[in-house]
This record gives sequence, structure tokens and C-alpha cells, in this order.
Amino acid sequence: MNQPSPHTLGIIGGLGSLAGGDLFFKLLKSDAVLADQGRYRLVFEQQPFNDLALPLAHGASMTSRKLYVYRLCQAFAASGADTVLLPCFASHTFIDELRAELQVPVVDMLAALQQHVASRVAPGARLGVLTSDYVRGAGLFERHFAAHYELVYPSGDNQARLMDAVYGPAGIKAGHCEGVALEQVHQACQDLAAQGATLLLPGMTELSLIAADLRRRGLDCVDANQVYAEFAGASDAVSGQAPFRLGIVGGVGPAATVDFMAKVVANTPAGRDQDHIRMVVEQNPQIPDRTANLLHGEADPTVALYATCKRLECEGANAIAIPCNTAHAYVQRIQGQLQVPIVHMPAETIAFIARQHGAGQPIGLLATSGTLASRVYHEVAAAAGLELLVPDEAAQARVMRAIYGERGVKAGFVDGQCREDLLAAAEYLVGRGAGVLILGCTELPLVLPQAQSYRIGGRMVALVDPTDVLARCCVGLALA
Repeated sequence: MNQPSPHTLGIIGGLGSLAGGDLFFKLLKSDAVLADQGRYRLVFEQQPFNDLALPLAHGASMTSRKLYVYRLCQAFAASGADTVLLPCFASHTFIDELRAELQVPVVDMLAALQQHVASRVAPGARLGVLTSDYVRGAGLFERHFAAHYELVYPSGDNQARLMDAVYGPAGIKAGHCEGVALEQVHQACQDLAAQGATLLLPGMTELSLIAADLRRRGLDCVDANQVYAEFAGASDAVSGQAPFRLGIVGGVGPAATVDFMAKVVANTPAGRDQDHIRMVVEQNPQIPDRTANLLHGEADPTVALYATCKRLECEGANAIAIPCNTAHAYVQRIQGQLQVPIVHMPAETIAFIARQHGAGQPIGLLATSGTLASRVYHEVAAAAGLELLVPDEAAQARVMRAIYGERGVKAGFVDGQCREDLLAAAEYLVGRGAGVLILGCTELPLVLPQAQSYRIGGRMVALVDPTDVLARCCVGLALA
């Protein structure tokens, strides 16, 4: 039987030490953790937050809080946490900003409350909200509850008492959970009850410290930390939150990397900058030449390729693209050592040709001699039942000159001698019956752009650009 994977929860405690400690304790007692204590690892981090003593007044600046939370979330990700808990309602006003930049998901406290409220009261009910001036002004509860419930807040005087009960010198944050602070919160709750609230929602995590006292007084106040703890233990609590990142092994070669990125952008349906795919690029032109290794036993690029992919994985890539056909001769060696998939460009290219052109005509391959020697295209073509043709020795020499020659594409040329050489090799393949040509070196589309129909040797043939196929596949993964 498969055992569930370990689950590491990081709790940010520095935005309210007592409330953070309360959440930590309730996590330890939560049903999920108690039922499978060997699976859960809890990490509590309480670094000092400089502006902690400042009350969350209306219009308060969130800049230092945002940077503090981001820094701690990144530290949790680096230490192996797979989920972060953020017991601070003010910080949940900017949770979408955090998620767009983080490599680790943050459990949404408002989603936890939504689920709890839905289980307790019917749509249309009146909910009383006990929160700070800042959170109230930011409309956090309106965004999550106003569509289905009516919200009421304490009156002016009672809202001021609530703020003092939490942030004042004799308030809950200062460790006073009884006496004046409790009475002030009680008055605010009575205000909400008088307005017809059937359920009281705390928008300050410190209120969880006195939620049991309020319930003993007959006030139905939700314990937000308890709800958050139980929600975090659910297997689907953070599903679908992490933004998709495409990792790109760049520099193999440099111009092909830029071309690939441009094709990702061109193939992404977007109406604004923010609709495009996040890309993490490791531009590493020092990766040893793949063809030189395969043909002449020169420096092995395996370690460099693996290290580059591993860095992309550590940067939060969900999938890795290598815009270099020859490099795919090494993919099988390194894929098993990675946690994220490398999108296999030759396999995706052959699958594209099978879908678009069928299996009724031979396919010609224009590629480096290293790619031909690795047989990465031969293997996937054979598995798909497609016949693959390659140039003879003389024609292949012209392909290599078009790529590596003094006036080749790797030297920055896209016309003249390199184009003539490439067309000559293409004509050889067409003469042997190829109806589709694979531009199987990522620099070749810079010389002969992809086209559905191209006249070569007196015959119309299709040119297929694996870089474009790879870009479209990566866009599909991101949109999915």
C-alpha cells in the first residue's frame, strides 16, 4: 500500500506571537495531525517583525509586512516546507501578490472560514465581523462573503473598543486575555448580536484566544485558528494555488533560447502582460557542446545539464524545456534525478507530425550529426510507425557547415552560405521522397522559418520547427 508523502507545514508566528502559538497548538491537536502524527512536520518561525506594535489602523502601510511575509515564506520553501500557514488577516489582503511570487503555497485563511460558515449557516444569513480598521477598510470580508451573506460591523464606539482590546497596552496582544480586554470585545459582540448577526466571525487572530470565553457567555464566535488548523490538514486545502513556472535550459545555443522564448510569448493567448507565462531561464552557454561529445568524446555535458535543470527545479519550475535537439540525447540520464518533467521536444515533434500529416509519407530530418548519432528522433519515429530519412554524408556535411561554419547560424548568420547549404540538404531529402522536413536543430528555423508548404526541389513540402512545437506544448501545460 502506498504511504502518503510527508507533509511539512510552516507557521509564520512573528506577526502575533500569542496568536501564532495558539495556531501551532491547535494544529498539534487537529484531527489530521493526531490521526497520522508520523506524516506531519510542523515548523514554527517567530522572527521579530519591526512594525508589530503598530495597530492596524485604516490606511496603514503594508509594505514592510509584505516583505517580511515574503521573506519568511521563501525561507520556509528553502527549508523544505511544502505549505505555509499565515495567521494574520491583514496579510491575507495581499495574499494574491504573495502567491504570484512564491514557490510554496499559502493556505488561505478566508477560504477556511468560508467553508466553515457554509457548514453552519444558510446563504442570506447576517454575519457579524470583528476585525481591525485596516482589514475592514480593505474590504477583505466583503470579497469573500458579501455575495452570499449580509455583513455587519460594530458601531464606531464599539469598533474603537475592539481595537483597544487587541492593540492597547492592556490588550490581548500584550498578553491580557481577561479583564478589560475581554469586556471590550464582549461589548462589540453584543453590538453585532443587536444588529441581528447569527454568527460572529473574527478578523483578528488574537480573538481565538478568547473565543471559548465568548461562547461561554452565549455568543456564537468562531475560533478562526481552530478552523484554520483543521482546514490546513485537509489534503485539498492548497490545491491549484501555485502559479505555473516554465524552466528553460538556455544557452544551448543562446540565439535559439531567445527564439524559443519569443515563440512561447507568440503562442500564449494573452490580452495583457500578466496573462503571459512565467519563465525561469538559466542562460548557461558554458554547457559543453553536445555534438562534440557524442561524435568525438569531448567534454560530457551530462552534469552541466543536470545541474542547470536542478537549479530550475529549485527556482520552482513546474516543467523544464530544453530548446536544443541534441541535448535530448541526455534527457534519459537525468530525468530520473529530477522531480519535475523535462518536456521531450523530439517526442512532441513526432507526435505533432503524426497528428498533422499522418504516417503516409517519409519524414526528413535536418539536424546536427550529434542528434543523428544519438537516434533520439529515430526511436520516437519508429515507435509512432513513421519512416525517418537523413542526409547522406555529403549533404550532412553541408548541414553541419550551415550550423557550425564560419558563416553558419551559430556564428550569427541566417542568410547566404548557410541558407544555400541547408536548402541543398533539404533538396536531397525531398528527392528521396520526404514530404515533411524536421528542422531538427533549434538554430535552423532562424534560417528556414517553419511553413506549412515550402517549394524545395520542385515539390511542396512542410517544414516543422520543433522549437515551435515545444513552445506550444509548454503553453498548453501552463494553461492546463
